[in-house]
Amino acid sequence: MAKVVKVIELMSQSPTSWEDAAQGAVEEASKTLRNVRSIYVKEFTAEVDNGKVTNYRINAKVTFDLERT
Repeated sequence: MAKVVKVIELMSQSPTSWEDAAQGAVEEASKTLRNVRSIYVKEFTAEVDNGKVTNYRINAKVTFDLERT
């Protein structure tokens, strides 16, 4: 049988960087999902306050293996 994976969409933010936001998304997803395989970042945005970036935000798709019983 062909391998089947599931994809979910997540949003994450970090005051440090987009990379940190991506890592945070993977870490949180891994708390409730097994076999997380990849993350595809669809969109990068940032929150700005008084001319400075205060939060880096991503919209991403996380892929994980489906388990068979």
